Amino acid sequence: MGGAKIVKTEAEWRAQLTPEQYRVTREHGTERSCSGAFWNTKDDGVYLCVCCDQPLFDSLTKFDSGTGWPSFKEPVTEDHVSTKTDRSLGMARTEVLCSRCDAHLGHVFPDGPPPHGLRFCLNSAALKHIPRVAEPK
Repeated sequence: MGGAKIVKTEAEWRAQLTPEQYRVTREHGTERSCSGAFWNTKDDGVYLCVCCDQPLFDSLTKFDSGTGWPSFKEPVTEDHVSTKTDRSLGMARTEVLCSRCDAHLGHVFPDGPPPHGLRFCLNSAALKHIPRVAEPK
């Protein structure tokens, strides 16, 4: 796992997160297509979990999937995300969670680009973006 497990009460999460962040990350919600802050951004940097600041995805692996949600080819490191089967809409999908705090991030689909063929389709409300710091010359 990507660090010590973080467990908080519902009240603690509600105090820390906006209502939309709470709905998405703690209640397994989904934001509307093309409505999130990061669906169309090209900014360089790293995307962290909005709940626990664990690094999740690098902008270098972000691509335009045409879905209206931020999409990535792969996580920063595989142990920073976990997956489980989600049958909530009457179909089997693979849910993506932060491995440190179990925040719902989105879903992963097998229709992404090479080399792995995966599309991590995430909710902007589950993420925060930290710009990459340029190396001193």
